[in-house]
Amino acid sequence: MNVTVFKQLNEIYTKAADEFVSKANEAIEQKGKFVVALSGGSSPKAIFELLASVGYKQKVDWSKVFVFWVDERWVPLEDDKSNAKMTFETLLNLVAIPKENIFVMYKDGITPEEYASQYEEQIIKVLGDKGEFDFILLGMGEDGHTASLFPGEKVLLETQKWVDAYYLEPQKMYRITLTAPIINKGAYILVITFGTSKKHALSEILHGDYNPNLYPLQIIKPEKGELQLFTDEAALG
Repeated sequence: MNVTVFKQLNEIYTKAADEFVSKANEAIEQKGKFVVALSGGSSPKAIFELLASVGYKQKVDWSKVFVFWVDERWVPLEDDKSNAKMTFETLLNLVAIPKENIFVMYKDGITPEEYASQYEEQIIKVLGDKGEFDFILLGMGEDGHTASLFPGEKVLLETQKWVDAYYLEPQKMYRITLTAPIINKGAYILVITFGTSKKHALSEILHGDYNPNLYPLQIIKPEKGELQLFTDEAALG
């Protein structure tokens, strides 16, 4: 894992947006499309707002961008807990991306487990059996989780399915998530985490014993892609 430490949060957001633009243009030039998996939360929100700003949105050919999500709470798209809702409001509704290029991680009238299988099929249609995302944006929680890969959950043991859904008892809700097997196929994986509340988990992930059941971010080990961490001095300690 390559670690870059920033003094200010806005520097993290700017660098992340710059990386998005750079990887987008590179992929579009080489393959004619840029396929990403985005996460929710406060950090991505600031990055999305930057990408949708006047200074940035013209730097990417959005007609050739395909958007998936890293994970999602199993709630309707109009629910404030929806990662997709936030992404539409801060980015996707503000750039010229075709609606058919957007693959939300929720569907009415179906179980989350059934939709996890359908979502994997949608990924295969866009990426093929190789399943290599050009850009994956991840965060890290105070407990060391990333995507919806939470400590102690069976999803951490998944080796075949690319997408899984399960009931997360501590949160009393279903989650749907990309699994480690497909995340680790990514060409470029960017993890963003910052603040003193992340200090303990980040220290264990970077310097502690390998124990992904306790600190799930440790399970992210790209097969051949690049794994980059953007953080601040407060989190790194």
